[in-house]
Amino acid sequence: MEEKIYIFGHKNPDTDSICSALVKERFNRKLGYEKCVARRLGNLNKETQYVLNYLGIEAPELLEKVEEGQEVILVDHNEFNQSVEGIEKAKVIGVIDHHRIANFETSEPLYYNARPYGCTCTILYKEYKQRELEISKEEAILMASAIISDTLLLKSPTTTNHDVKALDELEKIAGIDIKEYGLEMLKAGTDLDDFSAEELINLDAKSLDKEGTKFVIAQVNTVSIDDVLKRQEEIENEMKKAIEEKGLSLFVFAITDILNSNSEIIVLGEKSNVIEPAFGKTLENNRAFLEGVVSRKKQLLPNIDKNI
Repeated sequence: MEEKIYIFGHKNPDTDSICSALVKERFNRKLGYEKCVARRLGNLNKETQYVLNYLGIEAPELLEKVEEGQEVILVDHNEFNQSVEGIEKAKVIGVIDHHRIANFETSEPLYYNARPYGCTCTILYKEYKQRELEISKEEAILMASAIISDTLLLKSPTTTNHDVKALDELEKIAGIDIKEYGLEMLKAGTDLDDFSAEELINLDAKSLDKEGTKFVIAQVNTVSIDDVLKRQEEIENEMKKAIEEKGLSLFVFAITDILNSNSEIIVLGEKSNVIEPAFGKTLENNRAFLEGVVSRKKQLLPNIDKNI
C-alpha cells in the first residue's frame, strides 16, 4: 500500500475537481504534509486542459483504484458512487466539498469542511486566509479558474457572495483580467466537435442513487444548443446503452447555453415522467427546454431528486 495520501475529485472530473486537488496538494505541502499528492479519476475536459496549458503544468496522474486502508482526501465530492474504485475500504481522512452529503460513511473521525458555496476552491481560498498562508500566482489562477467554471463567471444561481469576494481577491493576486481570461476558458470548454456521443454523455456525468433508484445527470456547456441537438439520435443511443449497462432508471443529459443561461435536456428511462412535476414541462421528442436553468447542483438535481 502506498504511503502517499491521495487527493482527488470525482469521476469525470471538471475544472473545480482537478484544480481543487492541485490546490489542496499545494496547501497541505505548505503545512508540511509532503506525502499528499493530487490525482484524477478520469480524462480532462478541454476547459480544464486550457487552464493547465495556460499555467504550463501537468495534469495529475490517473488513479483507477485504491487499496484497503489507503489514506485519501476527497475534494469536490463525497458520494462514494462518484468516487474511485475501492473507496469503501479506503481511509478517508478529509473532505472539502460544496455538495449535498449522501451515501457517505466512515469508521473513524475525519476533517470535513463542507460549505454551501458555488465552488470547492472558494472553500480552499478561505482555508488559505484562515491559516494566513501566502497564495502564489499559480494557486490564484487555479482557484480563480475553478470559481469561473462552477459559477459560469458568477452568473450561475449557485454563486454566493463568498465566491464573488474570493474571485475579486484572486484576480489581484493572479494579475490577469478575470473576465477576459474566463471567457476564453469557458469557450474552450464548449468545443465539442471532437467528442463521440459516448464521450459527450460522460464528459461531466454524475451518478446518483436515491434509495436504490439509480440515475445520472450529465451536462455539457455550449454556445449553441442546436449544434449539439443535431446529434440527438446518436446521443440517445449512448444514453440507452448506459441505462442498460448501469441499471439506471433515469438519464438526464443537459445541454447548457453559457451565453444565454438556458438548458435543453434530453431525458430517457422509466422514471422520465419525473420531469413534468419537477419543472412543469412535458417532454416532446424526449426533450424539454428549461429557461434560466444552468446549475445541476442547485436547479436540476434538487427538483429531480424530490420527484423520483
